[in-house]
Order: sequence, then structure tokens, then C-alpha cells
Amino acid sequence: MRDVPGGASLRVRVTPRSSRDAISGTRAGALVVRLTAPPVEGAANVALARVLAKVLGVAPSAVELVRGATGRDKVVHVSGRTAAEISAALEAHL
Repeated sequence: MRDVPGGASLRVRVTPRSSRDAISGTRAGALVVRLTAPPVEGAANVALARVLAKVLGVAPSAVELVRGATGRDKVVHVSGRTAAEISAALEAHL
């Protein structure tokens, strides 16, 4: 996780088709997010934005996928939050 102009970016590892939407912790420097959505037609990406927005207290439109639209490993930019604020929100959630 690092600060970038306008917000912060973080690495995410997504597990689609899980039994429930949840943030499971971190692994190898990436946030592990489990999603019920399937990895077809961007459904998992939309679900990822929704889950992260809810946990971080921002609008889903503030969560932007920067890299990894078709893979499990993604880079996400969160507008309006610093890396420290995101880290605090994630620790409070876990």
C-alpha cells in the first residue's frame, strides 16, 4: 500500500466464487478479498469495488481498478484516502 497523488493504491488478490464476500487478511503484501461474484464480464471487479468501498467508507466510484482487470492479482486506487487511513480501516475491520 502506498500514497499516490489523489489517494492511495494497494495490491489485492481476489478469490472469486467464494461462499461470501469478505476481506481475509494479507498474503505476500497483497490484501486478500473473497467474492461471491464469478470472474465473468467484470462482475468480480464490480463486487471488489463495492466491498472495498464499504470497508473503507468511500463511494464505490472512489475505488478504481488500475491493473489486473482479468486476473486475480489487481492494483486498486482509492481516491480521497491516504495509505495510513486505509490501513487503519482495514485493521479495524479485521
